[in-house]
Amino acid sequence: MSIVLTMSAWDILAYCCLALVATAVLSSLVGTAPAYRFTEKFKDPLDSKGFFWLVEALTDAKMNDRTAVEVLANGENFYHAELDAVRGAEKSVNLEAYIFEKGRVAHSFVDELANAARRGVRVNVVIDSLGSFTTRNSYFRPLLDAGGRVERYHPFSMRSLFRLNNRTHRELLIVDGTTGFIGGAGIADQWRYDRPKHRRWRDTMAKVRGDVVSSLQATFAENWCECAGEVLVGPEYWPGDEDAGTTCAMVINGSPNASQFTRARVLFQALIANAQHSIHITTPYFLPDKSLAAEIVKAKRQRGVRLRILVPGEKSDHTLTRTSSRLLYGKFLEAGAEVFEYQAAMIHAKVLIVDGIWSVLGSTNLDSRSFGLNDEVNLAIIDPEIAGELEKQFEADVAESKQISYEAWKHRGIAERAWEVMGWALRNQQ
Repeated sequence: MSIVLTMSAWDILAYCCLALVATAVLSSLVGTAPAYRFTEKFKDPLDSKGFFWLVEALTDAKMNDRTAVEVLANGENFYHAELDAVRGAEKSVNLEAYIFEKGRVAHSFVDELANAARRGVRVNVVIDSLGSFTTRNSYFRPLLDAGGRVERYHPFSMRSLFRLNNRTHRELLIVDGTTGFIGGAGIADQWRYDRPKHRRWRDTMAKVRGDVVSSLQATFAENWCECAGEVLVGPEYWPGDEDAGTTCAMVINGSPNASQFTRARVLFQALIANAQHSIHITTPYFLPDKSLAAEIVKAKRQRGVRLRILVPGEKSDHTLTRTSSRLLYGKFLEAGAEVFEYQAAMIHAKVLIVDGIWSVLGSTNLDSRSFGLNDEVNLAIIDPEIAGELEKQFEADVAESKQISYEAWKHRGIAERAWEVMGWALRNQQ
């Protein structure tokens, strides 16, 4: 007796869909990053109009020269400033976060956002479905009951099946279209409060006013449209550009696309390739792809640029990512770079300072996930005073760090090397 098994057309279609999903996931897990290179050396210095124009063109971004920037270090400062801005909101509040984690900080934000909504302020919130997975919709009930809106970016559904690996990693707050906050910190207690044996995370945000705020608003509007199907218009969101200062700044968005050309990736490599004196990198996840790593090494070896890299130490929140990162140290240390591991706490700041002129801070890590898979946003600032302030923060962080020597790196243990290789195989996801 034989049994004949047959598949219907629906079965075949289902298997094909599963195969496509599996292929997409595997491709993102082990895929390689594109090789970026410039056709020739830069002829214009970093502080020239020619270089400004080139960066504008390559990143499709607008240079704003009537901006005021305030650097805010650590949660006790930037959360206070953000909540104060929400309390003073009159027309609109737009917030986007990868992590919105229930706790004392999140409770404060929900309360103030709800109070704003009760005053008639239009409150819109976008949170990432994965990064804020543990925060249920019921947590936002006070805000929702007050008339506020909360949307989740790429929720787990058939509609977003092929984009589940694309997350919004943007951290933004825009109030009345006139004041903005940008950086690397989400809404969670680890950025504000110490825990047993753990200090609060070290991070940096920027408060901005002036003509650059409209670019931050446009960044939020992009993901709000994708989540809610609405294009934000009206004077409550777009009051017109304000002349708030003399700092030049531009907003560079990063979003994945089929060509693997991302604006943030080009910005980082252009600044590093044109550096003449110094490069300061602070990043929680240091996994540059081959071409970016080669550009960093070239700056040190060929032009004698002082290269300093600050990354987490043993208090990193991702042990596998840290060990994967340590695998890379050798090529930079051998070239003469100074590598520091922060000891006091988890360092989550994402800051690039080049030649004491350009500063970049935002949500982008130096890894393939930020450059190729996530939605990111960065503020590029051309102001020696701001760069100097960030360099002072860098020096203060170095004072709480351990410098890694090439000899010490060469003699790390077998167990650590094994973890490095394992993590490196999944580098695109870290």
